[in-house]
Amino acid sequence: MEPKYHRCILKISGESLAGSAGFGLDQPTIDDIAAQVAEISQLGVELAIVVGGGNIWRGRKGAADGMDRSTADHMGMLATVINSLALADAIEQAGVVCRVQSAISMRQICEPYIRLRAMRHLEKGRVVIFAAGSGNPYFSTDTAAALRAAEIHADVILMAKKVDGVYDADPVTHPEARRFAHLTYSDVLNRELQVMDSTAASLCRDNHIPLVVFNIMEKGNMMRAVLGEDIGTTLD
Repeated sequence: MEPKYHRCILKISGESLAGSAGFGLDQPTIDDIAAQVAEISQLGVELAIVVGGGNIWRGRKGAADGMDRSTADHMGMLATVINSLALADAIEQAGVVCRVQSAISMRQICEPYIRLRAMRHLEKGRVVIFAAGSGNPYFSTDTAAALRAAEIHADVILMAKKVDGVYDADPVTHPEARRFAHLTYSDVLNRELQVMDSTAASLCRDNHIPLVVFNIMEKGNMMRAVLGEDIGTTLD
């Protein structure tokens, strides 16, 4: 099998790590994701991962409940570190060397984010997990994924979700919703489609970073995305 993409950013939502529970960490789900990551790594694909923290804490919800937004967002960044450490442990147990780099310094448990060091890890075949978002409040982990993709010259962002692409309406509440096979970032911005926040979409558009939205809950989809098969929704 010949992968279409050589260097990828995999964006995983925190909710994906919770499995069917919807909250916290589900170890079988994490182990399954780690196994898929290991399979991709064996193809020689350089893989970096950005994980959300919504299964533990959402900064926007904290702010909506009256908490200072910066404080709430920093709590969300810490949630992504917890998720990153859990996923890194599972990836290591799957037989792949993994490094966690945090945008917030916490040297006792992970490396600080250093761009050239991250790229060197990737060149050596290690998986790198970027934790703590961009290290700044008011920015989502989607924006962090776009930023890191630009910084490390990634070929693509693979956005793993619990749905099989981008729809013109919520497919859960609108069974007639239509899935898009292809969109431009301008489409996303102009139609205000809920794929990623506008900052992330603009960053991807301006730096010509393609994005593939796919359903991580369907086994084998991560590999299909890396191979360039026609799944989910492609944005460019």
